[in-house]
Amino acid sequence: MTLQEKIKSDLKVSMKAKTEARTSALRVLIGEFQRQVKKELADAEVVAIIRKLIKSEAETLEKKGEGPSEYMQILESYLPKQATEAEIRAWIEKNIDFSKFPSKMQAMKPIMANFAGMTDGNTVKRILESL
Repeated sequence: MTLQEKIKSDLKVSMKAKTEARTSALRVLIGEFQRQVKKELADAEVVAIIRKLIKSEAETLEKKGEGPSEYMQILESYLPKQATEAEIRAWIEKNIDFSKFPSKMQAMKPIMANFAGMTDGNTVKRILESL
């Protein structure tokens, strides 16, 4: 079952359980799916849409001076498990030979390829700067 199918299935369950906040959040998400050119989206595309919605919501809440919302928490529950800084650091120390790169930042490409969807570039950048 793809992530898109799981979200559609969860919407049906949420509607039957009458959980309004979850139903509303999933409807917004499915609405974003329908705005895409392709009807069947890969999990990576679904994750990108979810991240975009979370970022937008975070910016809105920041302007209002509010903390994370239930809507954001619902969306975040569909994101893949995020890698911890310790996991990223351990992988870098084991797999990256910095002598092959003119600068540490050029090692970001293989690191991001390995941790695709499990971390963001800012976290990796911060780790590389601290090494």
